[in-house]
Amino acid sequence: MNFNFKHEWIETNVGLLLVLTMVAISIGGLVEIAPLFLIKNTVETVKDAKGLETIRPYTALESRGRDIYVREGCYTCHSQMIRPLKDEAVRYGHYSLAAESQYDHPFQWGSKRTGPDLARVGKKYSNEWQVQHLIAPRSMVPESVMPNYPWLLSTPLDTSDLVDRLRAQRAVGVPYSLTEIEYQNNVKRFGEAVAQQLHIPNAQQNLVKQAEEGNFDGDRSNITELDALIAYLQVLGTMVDFSQYDSDHFVTFR
Repeated sequence: MNFNFKHEWIETNVGLLLVLTMVAISIGGLVEIAPLFLIKNTVETVKDAKGLETIRPYTALESRGRDIYVREGCYTCHSQMIRPLKDEAVRYGHYSLAAESQYDHPFQWGSKRTGPDLARVGKKYSNEWQVQHLIAPRSMVPESVMPNYPWLLSTPLDTSDLVDRLRAQRAVGVPYSLTEIEYQNNVKRFGEAVAQQLHIPNAQQNLVKQAEEGNFDGDRSNITELDALIAYLQVLGTMVDFSQYDSDHFVTFR
């Protein structure tokens, strides 16, 4: 039996070409992805001088802001993944670490940049700038094609299912605490202040306190969806102080 197929025959046989293409993609995908489940140090360890982890889960308010970010489809035009290329580092900052996405379900890396990458947008602009930019983008960036989001400022933040949302995140491995043992584990990992923010029984009061203290939308009369979204944007990329590490420190994890 002759199995000497010609390359031309494969290219002209659409069905066979499709099957062989899928096989090649599958093999390539497995080669890239499978090692990530076996290498423990894929996710970088980032700690401060006291030995506390600096990359933490989102607070209740930030988590609701992330929900709104996803709901509005912001990821379709903004990525949150800075690649280890010089031009990206010059424009956006240090390349993204795997650890910075470890609590994102799903992650917001994105696949298209109609607008700039937002991985390190936190505290780059003031709250006031963010408010105006979200309400009327072209008033801040004339060439922007971003839609207006004025309703975020007038829509009260819905927190009726806040606990359920945090419980769902906890179920997939995000270390929000329900019990005293879990709370104490978070104290050891992140410190007392952060552990309090991650304790689900305190979620509602933590959200209100952060929104009132931050006054993200500039209106203290109500907690709005804009408060939550800006709280989320302002924390992006701020959990790692890269000035504390040598330029090649995180290369060992790649």
